[in-house]
Amino acid sequence: MPDYGHDLLFGTFITPSAHNPAQAVALAELTEAAGLDVAMFQDHPYNADFLDTYTLLTWVAAKTRRIHVSANVMNLPLRPPAVLGRATASLDLLSEGRFELGLGAGAFPDAVQGMGGRRMTTGQNIEALDEAIDIIRGVWNDREPGPLRHEGRHYSIPEMKRGPRPAHDIGVWLGAYQPRMLRLTGRKADGWLPTLEYIRTPGVTESNQIIDDAALAAGRDPSAIRRLLNLLRVGFSPAGRGYLQGPPKQWVEELLPLVLDHGFSAFLIGQDDPDVIRTFGEEVGPALREEVARERARAGADTGPKRPATVLARRHDTIDYDALPESLARKVVEPGDRAYDGVRHTYTRTGSPALVIRCENADDVVEALAYARGQNVQISVRSGGHGISGRSTNDGGVVIDLSKMNAVEVLDRETGRVRVEPGARWGHVARALAPYGLAMSSGDYGDVGVGGLATAAGIGYLTRKHGLTIDHVTAAEIVVADGRRLRVDAGHHPDLFWAIRGAGGNFGVVTAFELDAYEVGNVAYATIVADASETADFLVEWGRLVEAAPREITSFLSLFPARGGGAVTAQITLVYAGDDVEDAQNALSPFLGAGPVIDQQAQLVPYHLTVAPAENEHRGHGLADTRSGLIEHLTREAAEVVEAMMRSGDIMVVQFRSMGGAVSDVPGDAMAWSHRTQNFSVLAASAPSQVAGLDANWARLYPHLDGMYLSFETGTDPGRLLDAFPEPALTRLRELKAEWDPDEVFNRNFNITPAP
Repeated sequence: MPDYGHDLLFGTFITPSAHNPAQAVALAELTEAAGLDVAMFQDHPYNADFLDTYTLLTWVAAKTRRIHVSANVMNLPLRPPAVLGRATASLDLLSEGRFELGLGAGAFPDAVQGMGGRRMTTGQNIEALDEAIDIIRGVWNDREPGPLRHEGRHYSIPEMKRGPRPAHDIGVWLGAYQPRMLRLTGRKADGWLPTLEYIRTPGVTESNQIIDDAALAAGRDPSAIRRLLNLLRVGFSPAGRGYLQGPPKQWVEELLPLVLDHGFSAFLIGQDDPDVIRTFGEEVGPALREEVARERARAGADTGPKRPATVLARRHDTIDYDALPESLARKVVEPGDRAYDGVRHTYTRTGSPALVIRCENADDVVEALAYARGQNVQISVRSGGHGISGRSTNDGGVVIDLSKMNAVEVLDRETGRVRVEPGARWGHVARALAPYGLAMSSGDYGDVGVGGLATAAGIGYLTRKHGLTIDHVTAAEIVVADGRRLRVDAGHHPDLFWAIRGAGGNFGVVTAFELDAYEVGNVAYATIVADASETADFLVEWGRLVEAAPREITSFLSLFPARGGGAVTAQITLVYAGDDVEDAQNALSPFLGAGPVIDQQAQLVPYHLTVAPAENEHRGHGLADTRSGLIEHLTREAAEVVEAMMRSGDIMVVQFRSMGGAVSDVPGDAMAWSHRTQNFSVLAASAPSQVAGLDANWARLYPHLDGMYLSFETGTDPGRLLDAFPEPALTRLRELKAEWDPDEVFNRNFNITPAP
């Protein structure tokens, strides 16, 4: 049987001993430390000498950071599939996509019956497993409309709410030996997981053929099914003592035919010996990977993932999928893949890209950009956040997705220097910096992505005290249009460094930022809900209070129109960047006089809790179209226009964010963001059906504005470029665009056209 081309996985098959539970966990931690990929545990709930495997899996997942975890294999007769579907999805979410589902039909009927399970024949167990796979996947598929219903011979699900959806496509790997189970593997499973010592009749070759024939009959590509193998009777010795008993070199020689001739691509050793685990991970795994890569290259093997005909049928005709570099083959999501709905949209905007490339490092970005340029289609770059503007997805093009590039590292605690990758979300950044007593102002919402905000501005809860996020970017690593990887800072490509702080999306893909974070511990966080029916009066007073407040105060104000005869309501959010309670009270109290108070609360909290990550689903909710502007002072004239907007019925929300303070300390020509005199940012949002009304209202406010914040603008009128980049900034940006991106590869972020 030929090599199926999957990348190799190595792992352990650990005994879940109840007599020494710490050892089971320690061996899993060693599995990770030794460079292996997965830790697995047998599941025999009726064995009093064993820990409960599912409970153990949750503990191991919490104690590790990289390896995947799985049962080998889960005992289905004692684990109802609807509950198992929800439990497995939950563990996958909690472990950030590190759970796989090894699943078996069940054995030891007396023991199962003794625990209250149904006693069934082997054939009935297989029928039940067949149904269970559908139920489990039905639970995971929360994009399917309506509740999950199933009426089978062995399971009845009258009506169940679907979800949650796992963090990644969980592999369903079946432990199978006899033809009927092997055929089920071919029809429905993602992997075949036998133990070498238990394969008798049919043998390996015959078993693979049965799986392949069943896959083809079901319209599947046989090579889409991974072949995994447990190895129990193994060990290392200086001289060969039998099969998989010699030195690492002998192991490589003996495992190689299992990969090349029989298609196995994952090996799990059933030895609880730390030395065996360490040698397997540190010596055998790397050597076998190298040898397999050499043999595949020699044979010209196609080692990319194999997609079934149903997936191939949904490919777009806009791009050449076969031209994809091999290094990216396992990092892409196509329209027919199960993961596609989770990566095609932004939080608010729908998209139908032909391909999403999920980069894991800067080299991937270089490859992805070169490939995408060769396809002559739209290229969108997406970090980890929600993408209000919708520019981080497209229809028929390529999305370069950076969400897996999400590391946060403190490089120097004393200076506050930190390195943050673009796929991180600011809530995670805040949480990572908190143990060091550091923080970085970054919007008002933990789900915002680093990449988009740190190349645009970053108007956050600490803005008036510490400035914009981009004011603290000291260096960046970037892939520019011609594929070069550069480090830019004040001394290296200073013009490009100037440009990416405010117009970064026009000049390349930033793969990492260095920022100087600052010391922040607790902050006073307050919210006031008020009656703002006299909107103009309310706005003028709030604006006056903000401008008169000490720099420690940053305030956001959201106005919501009257509903059902009620009042226009205002929500004031106030953050005092300091932990002196008396000073905070003195600074916050005047805002209670802005208008009639409906509700109020204030508390002293660690800063990172004010921007806790929300992990919102990106489903293209279509929440709103937005218009963005900047304003120096909230004058009576501007406030009266806003009052009329709130009464028009066309506006969902108007939000003001305070600036000034430290923002104004930075010279206007220091970076591409040159708005240093304005005290407020303003955003208005409407439902998509009310865009005409939004534009009419905005036209009346526009004469009072002075500038625009790109990240909050969904319109694409090129005439507004001067609002975002007033002269001489725009001319300088166009000259730099001609130098760094003359072909306008990066044209989705309010495109700056190159100078002639």
